[in-house]
Amino acid sequence: MSLTEKSSQKHVAVLPFPFGSHPVPLLNLVRKLARAAPDVRFSFINTAKSNRSLFSAAKADVAFPPNIKAYDVDDGMPAGHVLSQNPLEEVELFLNDFPADNIKRGIEAAVAETGKSISYLFSDAFLTFAGDVAESFHAAWIPVWLSLPCSLSAHVYTDLLRKRYSSNGVGAGARRKDEDGTLEFIPGLSAMRVSDLPEEVLVPENQEESLFSRALAQTGLVLPRATAVVINFCEELNPPLLNQDLETKLGKVLNVGFLTISLPPPPLPPSSSDLTGCLSWLDERKARSVAYVSFGTTAYLPHKELTAIAEALEASGIPFLWSLKDNMKELLPGKFLEKTSSRGKIVAWTNQTQVLAHTSIGVFVTHCGCNSVYESMAFGVPMIGRPFFGDQRMTGRLVEEVWKTGLIVEGGKLTKGGLLKSLELILDHEIGKEMREKAQSLKDIVHRAASPGGRATRDFSNLVELISAS
Repeated sequence: MSLTEKSSQKHVAVLPFPFGSHPVPLLNLVRKLARAAPDVRFSFINTAKSNRSLFSAAKADVAFPPNIKAYDVDDGMPAGHVLSQNPLEEVELFLNDFPADNIKRGIEAAVAETGKSISYLFSDAFLTFAGDVAESFHAAWIPVWLSLPCSLSAHVYTDLLRKRYSSNGVGAGARRKDEDGTLEFIPGLSAMRVSDLPEEVLVPENQEESLFSRALAQTGLVLPRATAVVINFCEELNPPLLNQDLETKLGKVLNVGFLTISLPPPPLPPSSSDLTGCLSWLDERKARSVAYVSFGTTAYLPHKELTAIAEALEASGIPFLWSLKDNMKELLPGKFLEKTSSRGKIVAWTNQTQVLAHTSIGVFVTHCGCNSVYESMAFGVPMIGRPFFGDQRMTGRLVEEVWKTGLIVEGGKLTKGGLLKSLELILDHEIGKEMREKAQSLKDIVHRAASPGGRATRDFSNLVELISAS
């Protein structure tokens, strides 16, 4: 029997974490796998809201292989419910709605339609219950970790961290006695500090633990059950100790490279085809002169910091491109748009990879979300970081102190003076030149990993072989 004939019997179910930017890289991985293994069927089990965003007509420019099909499951949202600004509210509602049973119904619908049982269950590693779901279908489980490996390690060691710090009253959001202490007792995390840890790792003793935090606390217990753990990263960027420890703890680890970027990147399209006008606007600017500002889709920027950014950009005289939602523009200082119209452009959305690939971009002001950092690294752009939550502080620590490709704003919050100082250092001083050189070195590492014969390419090929084998 040929490999193609064997592959024709395979059916893979995929469970994204349907919030924030998480579904996009997982779907990108599935698209890439579907092209490499065209005789394997992929059923994407997701909430209706998330599936609409990913597969809608607005995404008509994105090619979806015919062996991928989306199936909707309930999101746990009560009828007529109005969400608050708490980004975890949707997550909690989803996790409170018997998610395993909900997901099983979605998989059963895909099995009934295809007539094929699932052989593998891919899931976002945040869905720690997915291992039990896979077992109930007699399928192998392959979780995908979409954040940085250092944050995975923090969740693997949650039990140890809680035992070590609980007696000191250490917890998220509090002024901690040990917040400047390093995590050198965890292999590969010596550069990290207690204050960098995601909120879900250390929960204040007087605060009830959320469902989400409880789920993530199971990471170290459940991931070793997986057939393989896929990581959205390049292992060459990790300390060797971290790579070794994760392999010891988790078994088969596959670092498949950055999942939001095609490498080598395609040439930029004609600027006239960019309906946002960003590329045409960037064409008129000098090389490495523009500050690109974007804080992703889930970070909430306080009004005071929004004002600080505007004041710093106005005072700096630097050309800037700012991705800012339309409903936030009314909060900008009076006459800011008028005063900066000749050198600034504000748009509700940008094609971030195209923007970062443009030679005019000199610095990226970011929330240090992992996808944004990966994209910045892939194009060799220095960063100014303002981390907000989750793994963003750990990512910021890597950017500033390990990779040395950027700065974290003074005091962790944006001020006019702090941002002006960072912009000046990166765009006008020798330290900025050094950061660009280091950013270029990281770019070269990432591109080599994704090249034919590179480690990320080899790990991806191993993953294709795994799901295609009999």
